This record gives sequence, structure tokens and C-alpha cells, in this order.
Amino acid sequence: MSLQGLLFLNSLLWSLTNQAALTVSPSRSQFFQLESVSLSCEENNSSAGWTVWRNTTRETRTQCGKEWGRRAGSTCNISLMFLLDTGVYWCWSREGAASSSIQLTVTGGSVILQSPVLPVMEGDDVTLSCLTKTTPSNLPAAFYKDGSLIRTEPKGHMTLHHVTSSDEGLYRCNISGHGESPSSWISVEGKATTTPTPPLYSSISPTSSLSAIIFPSLAAVLFVLMLLLLVIVVRRQIQRKHEDPAGDILYSVVSVFHGRQQPVSCSGYRQSEPEVIYSSPR
Repeated sequence: MSLQGLLFLNSLLWSLTNQAALTVSPSRSQFFQLESVSLSCEENNSSAGWTVWRNTTRETRTQCGKEWGRRAGSTCNISLMFLLDTGVYWCWSREGAASSSIQLTVTGGSVILQSPVLPVMEGDDVTLSCLTKTTPSNLPAAFYKDGSLIRTEPKGHMTLHHVTSSDEGLYRCNISGHGESPSSWISVEGKATTTPTPPLYSSISPTSSLSAIIFPSLAAVLFVLMLLLLVIVVRRQIQRKHEDPAGDILYSVVSVFHGRQQPVSCSGYRQSEPEVIYSSPR
């Protein structure tokens, strides 16, 4: 296999088995000023080789631990959040791969909307909560989508049942006497359709799937090579026979004279008069 082919397979295998996701703790996209947050890059229960980066209104592509945050491996901790920490965050690996990005918003107000940080799957239920900074989080709250009022919930929590793509949009909430939250975008992803597989193969990994593609191809290549080898062997045997005719058995016919009689031919007929002698190869 060529070097280009090996590099392609290596990059394909790496992309199938090394997908990272950025997780946020506490799990929300809006924060009050002076709150703390922890951002972690997680890759198949591992976090080696990933770092947190961000874009803000003041900074472009800056790494955690350089000018902001405190880095601990693939985790970035921000002890005090400020308005300038509002921006887009993502994970970046040493190999140059990037995770999907998330938007974090820091507000100086007293109301925030707690909503999913990552896209939600179509058909799932999503709960939104309107939180205040100084009072209990069970106050009546009005919820809006794309600027239009959805409804008012008496305890400050609203659940969207069996979300679809039509539920995507900008959401915010308002608590009377306390203020309004910033807006956050909620994304909805369609569930991938999968074909049922026998139980024996229910736990096949992406690496196994890739092997299922490569191994039959290698078997086909080996079969062609064996066929070519067989043709070469047969041709050499035929060529050797033409170059060494002594290798074949020669038969010579000897006619024996009885007295002065004429020789009796024995070619093609069974006759008892002549004596036929077969000689071995010389």
C-alpha cells in the first residue's frame, strides 16, 4: 500500500475514533458576573491532547492558561466570570482537530435562562428554567421564543415536549420585578436512522467497521496475486518442456529379419511375426 493510502487510512481511523466534546459545569450557557465555571474536553472517556480555546469581542483564538483561565490538563477553570468572558468556546487538539463550539454569555443583570448548552436531539423533552441571582428560582416567569411570548409558568420552569426542528430559535425569560435574561439559541438535531443489526454485531465499533472494509479488499488482492503466481509457474513448466525434448520418453520400432525374409512392418497393427522392442530414453 502506498504512503498516501496509509496516511488516508490513518486520518480516517483517527477521525472515527477521536471525537471530543466540550462540557460545561454548571451545565448552562448563561452566567452571572463573578460566577465560576469549568470547561472540559472529553474524548471517549479520555481527555489527552485537547485544550480549550475561545473567541471573544476582545480576543481571537486565545488558549486557556495564556491570557485567561487556569489550565489543568484538558480542563480550563475560570474562577471569576466577567462580561468580557462572553464568547465562543471550543476544544482543539494537537493534531489540529476541533470540537463543536458553544456560546457562553455572562450578564450583569439578575436573571438568566438555564438552557441546554449542546444541541438537543429531535423527539427529546427540554426543560428551560428562569433563574434569579438573589432570590429562589421558583418565581413565576414568562418565556419567549424569537421575541414572541410562549407562556408564563408559575414556578419558573417550562418543558418543551418532543422537540422538533421548529423548536429551534432564540429563547429568553422574564421575571416580573427582577428583570429579563439574555437570549440563548437552542439547536435541535435530527436523530440518525439506524438499520437493526443482529445481536452478535450490536457492539461493533467504528474501528471494526473500518476493518470490515479493509480486510475483504486485502483478500481480493491476495487472490489476484496467487492467480498471477500460478500462471507464471505454468508458463515456466511449458517453456522448460520445449527447451528439453530429451525429457520426453522416445519410442523406437525395431524390425527383426527372419532369415532372408523382408522386414515386417508393425506400425498400427497387431502382428505376431515381428518382434517389437521399446527402447528407453538415451
